[in-house]
Amino acid sequence: MVYRHIMFRQYDSEADAVATELAAKYFRALGDPTRLRIIDVLMEGPLTVTELTKHLRIAQSNVSNHIACLRWCGLVTSESRGKWTYYSVSNPQVRTMIGLVRELVNANAEHVAACTRIDAG
Repeated sequence: MVYRHIMFRQYDSEADAVATELAAKYFRALGDPTRLRIIDVLMEGPLTVTELTKHLRIAQSNVSNHIACLRWCGLVTSESRGKWTYYSVSNPQVRTMIGLVRELVNANAEHVAACTRIDAG
């Protein structure tokens, strides 16, 4: 076999390893289908937990739990308006990232769907 020169990224420090772990954890926050659905809906505009519950047709406690995760990871922000709290996507780059992921998935949909290693986790 003929191998081309392959450059492997070496970790220069423990900080690089920690940064990689944090990035993987960030992606896991988006790896839950319900959280991804919440992000999709919130990209259309701010909503309350009650509105998300009706839109997604899942229990309020489930929505609240997922919103807490998304807020903690910085993907979603909240704003109090009177007695209601509205949630929205925290950064326009989240929309860009989701769009890029969808493009990559579309280009590799058959392989992603058939992958058994990810779900085996």
